[in-house]
Amino acid sequence: MISQIFILSSKGDHLIYKDFRGEASKDSINVFYEMVTALSGDQPPVVMTHKDLHFIHIRQGGLYLVASTKTNPSPFTIIEFLNRLAALTKDYCGSLSEKSVRMNFALIYELLDEMVDFGYIQTTSTDMLKNFIQTEAVTSKPFSLFDLSNVGLFGAETQQSKVAPSVAASRPIMSSRGEQGGKNEIFVDVIERLSVVMGSKGVLMKADIQGEIRIKCFLPSCSEMRIGLNEELNIGKSQLKGYSSAVCVDECRFHQAVNLDEFDTFRILKVCPSQGEQTVMQYQLCDELPCPPPFQLFPSVEKDYVNRVLIFLKLRCDLPPKSTALNVSVTVPVPKGAISMSQELSSPDQTAELQPKNKALLWEIPRFPGGAQLSALFKVDVPGLSSASLLEVGPVSMSFELPKQTCTGLQIRFLRLSPTQTGLSQRWVRYVTHSDSYTIH
Repeated sequence: MISQIFILSSKGDHLIYKDFRGEASKDSINVFYEMVTALSGDQPPVVMTHKDLHFIHIRQGGLYLVASTKTNPSPFTIIEFLNRLAALTKDYCGSLSEKSVRMNFALIYELLDEMVDFGYIQTTSTDMLKNFIQTEAVTSKPFSLFDLSNVGLFGAETQQSKVAPSVAASRPIMSSRGEQGGKNEIFVDVIERLSVVMGSKGVLMKADIQGEIRIKCFLPSCSEMRIGLNEELNIGKSQLKGYSSAVCVDECRFHQAVNLDEFDTFRILKVCPSQGEQTVMQYQLCDELPCPPPFQLFPSVEKDYVNRVLIFLKLRCDLPPKSTALNVSVTVPVPKGAISMSQELSSPDQTAELQPKNKALLWEIPRFPGGAQLSALFKVDVPGLSSASLLEVGPVSMSFELPKQTCTGLQIRFLRLSPTQTGLSQRWVRYVTHSDSYTIH
């Protein structure tokens, strides 16, 4: 049983507040924020208690989504509800951010009225809610990977798909009353997360890939969609690898709504999409990387003067020449006690800073073209520096985004809708790889 629902910004600004039962005062918002900010560490506990009031929260899009209760419901039920609230807000408003919540507060209050009655959860179904929601969304354009149209994120045209407009991914779903005149569009995203551990000489020690195929549907009605994958897709360790251009994954899991009648023979997924987001397939590849690692790092560390350490980094991007990595960041642990740093960077768009609290330096590169090589020299001042302190430098960790790239090579051959949609329907295919963990020793 939920007493209150509220949404706060990262600075504690009150964006949404809904009291369902009148059991707790509005001051509980400030109590929660003081508790969550007083804790050390980046991940405060999901469940916290103040006197007889329990707070259960998640953090997404830089926002705190919080439920308070005086009873003892299952925390997992409340967490799942908050995650669904975040997903629905994203579906209806186009994005989940402080700006979109401020612009669509009336819509979010209407959602909460339909989702919860006197503290009891009624429904979180997008298909059911769209029949009752009358408020139209006010769209904003968030800063996200899919909105960077100038880097050509969306993949090349296939027979059934084209490059999507930059704002299309953040368009909200349409209510049943607003479907007339809305665009008939469906997006299929192939998203992969890469985990890599490399030795100091570029030797690949470990590589894992977690991937998923996610659809986002704006179609008013669609009885079935057929998604064609690579015909040479091999699944399982028993499949022969290395003898053809086949795409190999160790295992995959499918949403319960996916029909697999044609998958074994033709590698075709059949699904009846509902409005909103839905993950239709998840897959993984362990202990293998079909393509070269996207980055190679050549570090050099030496002691300079009495209390200074020199860290020279040469970073090479091994993507194809027409590809670009975005939002590349390199984190290098430094000896404890480091107090200041100066740097020499190879291009003016790069930035670097010393983070004494984290005992690390951060080097950020907004755009990194494939085949390019960048370098940086860092001079870190460490009082009482010893030879043993040099061992505290490393290992290096990286994060990045690779638009239009999949490391496994998984591709969408076609998208087919049945029955054929009346009017113009658009089908978009997008590919992106994120770094989950990329460590260089």
